[in-house]
Amino acid sequence: MGTRFLLLIFLPFLFLSCSLKEGEDLDIENIVPEFVFSNAKMTRYENNSVTLELNAETIEQYKNSSQTFAKDVEFSSYEKNKLVTEGSCNFIGANTDSELYSLYGDIEIYSKDQNVNFFADELKWNGKTEQLVGGKSDTVRIEKDNTVIIGSGFAASGVSGNFSFSGSVSGDIETE
Repeated sequence: MGTRFLLLIFLPFLFLSCSLKEGEDLDIENIVPEFVFSNAKMTRYENNSVTLELNAETIEQYKNSSQTFAKDVEFSSYEKNKLVTEGSCNFIGANTDSELYSLYGDIEIYSKDQNVNFFADELKWNGKTEQLVGGKSDTVRIEKDNTVIIGSGFAASGVSGNFSFSGSVSGDIETE
């Protein structure tokens, strides 16, 4: 009797909570990639000059979307045919319309102009504002010459070349 009673009470809720939304099609184009490239090399040109080279194990592009995802990535960026930045990571999510890029896993970035290496597990790059940021509690390691700085709450400006940490910071400086 107890089990029947519970079934009688909860059965109507199960039917009320399920609906098939008649007339509404599932938009499979947003779920399944339009293109999947394996062992891909992508080169972006602007004004007949290379601005970006990207090598990835896998690149996925979705139809009617400016979002691209790549796995096991190596990249290089150029200005006026001169290497500016190179790096690698396990995964990138890119929205080319908004110029927002999310990097994840074993991130290594080398800024050739500043001779600085950045190491992290999660970073976000805003191409419009040229800001590179980490999460409040995410750790970023920076190496330059004989200096190593490790901290959380990382933010860097590509315009000014300055960086800061809003959380705890530690490091080593070797002098002669």
